[in-house]
Amino acid sequence: MKTISKTLACLSVAGAAIASVPAAAQVNGIATSSPEAVIVRSQARINAYQQIGQTYTTQLTQMNTLRQEINTQQRSLDTDNNGQLTEAEIQANPTAVQQIQQKEQQVQQLSQPIALAQTYVIEQLINDYNNARNQVISDKGIQIMLAPDAIQYAPDGVNVTTDLVNALNTRLPAVQTTPPAGWQPRRDSLQTHQAIQQILLAAAQQAAAQQQQAAQQPAAQPNQQPTGR
Repeated sequence: MKTISKTLACLSVAGAAIASVPAAAQVNGIATSSPEAVIVRSQARINAYQQIGQTYTTQLTQMNTLRQEINTQQRSLDTDNNGQLTEAEIQANPTAVQQIQQKEQQVQQLSQPIALAQTYVIEQLINDYNNARNQVISDKGIQIMLAPDAIQYAPDGVNVTTDLVNALNTRLPAVQTTPPAGWQPRRDSLQTHQAIQQILLAAAQQAAAQQQQAAQQPAAQPNQQPTGR
């Protein structure tokens, strides 16, 4: 997956950008949350991803280097500097295009064990998510649990994501990061992993944009000292 290295590199920034949700009681027995929203915020997932990043530091460094080389070569193909490659620009330098494709394949090969380890982490959390959800449903007297995209409007108290995160953290404070030999992820684990990667990437991009915006703001002018004696 092409976003893995960027995501792992920005985890510390992305964590601050993922907004927390009020832990108020649900309204009239109706509540909302999603497995992805809970798992992405679970402490076991955060710690495991950090451990995976440390385990595969060499691969991540190689991936970042390859991505920089790919970006440089892609810019060299963009002769009119419009940010898009036309068919004529691609055909004008087939050697560079072939090199880009080879490097993209290298990035994908390097990312595979990282993605597999992350998906193994996600699957362990999925396996206990229903237990955490049932615990919160029982404790809060929830009658109906809806996905967030099924609701057009609701007060903050309807969202019980924080309650679910706390329950999952208590039930499963840590997970393994090394899949057993021959382990193959389930389809739902792959889908959840992909969704979580998108959440993390969006959070990292938002944090980076905020940092860039802050850096572009003019520095405050120091107070002028009186010139008179």
